[in-house]
Order: sequence, then structure tokens, then C-alpha cells
Amino acid sequence: QVQLAESGGGLVQAGGSLRLSCAASGRTFSSYAMGWFRQVPGKEREFVAAINGGGYNSIHADSVKDRFTISRDNAKNTVYLQMNSLKPDDTAVYYCAAAYIVGRGVSCISTTYGYWGQGTQVTVSS
Repeated sequence: QVQLAESGGGLVQAGGSLRLSCAASGRTFSSYAMGWFRQVPGKEREFVAAINGGGYNSIHADSVKDRFTISRDNAKNTVYLQMNSLKPDDTAVYYCAAAYIVGRGVSCISTTYGYWGQGTQVTVSS
């Protein structure tokens, strides 16, 4: 069982930065690929970024590439999403998720992930 808790959301002006954190419970954090997704009311959950258990393989959605960076610290059981050059279109609830995937595997498919946090709101004003 993995429990996830996001933090770091808030209100920021366009062009600003935020760093989201997701703390995970459990002793086998490095066995899980981690992902960030976001959702706006009335729309489907959207993939943002994912990173494999070892932290050496990551993927980012085209919409955030070169602006957002996913990383993880397995010693702290934490995954991060550094968000720079934020735009109003980035406004959403951001969720972290965990999937038991061995090796260098990552996934952009939400149904791959069996564990989800409660989400943290990010609001970008214009």
C-alpha cells in the first residue's frame, strides 16, 4: 500500500514558478514509477510528467516540455515537479500517482497508476 500527499500548490502570476512535492509512505518507494497529472473541472485528467523508480528515465507532455521538470529523491520518498514559466492554461488540480513498474519503465496512461494523492490546486493568474 502506498499513500501519497501533494504539497506546494498555490496562486502565482504568469511567468512565475512553483515546485510541487509529493511525499510517499512505504519502504519500497524506489520500486514505483511516479507520475504527475492535472485536471480542470469538466475535462479529463491530463498527463504531465513521469519518472521511473530509479530516477534516471523521465517523460514530459509536449505542453510542458522545457518548462516543467520531474525529479525524485528516493532517500526522502518524495517526487517533485518544478514548474517554470507558468501560464494561465496550467491552472488545474495537480495529482501525483504511483505505479509498480520495474526497471526503466514509465507510463503516461492514468490507468497504469494504482495509487493517487488528493491533489493540490495550482492557479496561474494572467
